[in-house]
Amino acid sequence: MMRCPNCNSKDIGKIGSHQFYCWSCFIELTVNGEKMSVYQVEEDGTLSSLDDLFFSEAIAPQIHANGI
Repeated sequence: MMRCPNCNSKDIGKIGSHQFYCWSCFIELTVNGEKMSVYQVEEDGTLSSLDDLFFSEAIAPQIHANGI
């Protein structure tokens, strides 16, 4: 089961083929293979990337390596 990387909630809804939404902290997640991107939904409906807060350069290769 998927958990939100921000609040660790399991309250995740699927909104597209590779898109998910956390109903606890209101962020959008995109999963493409082994890569996850995290976005904040702005008041006007646009998405702002939060990847720099969740995934640093040092962590990204470890995430990729775990899937191999």
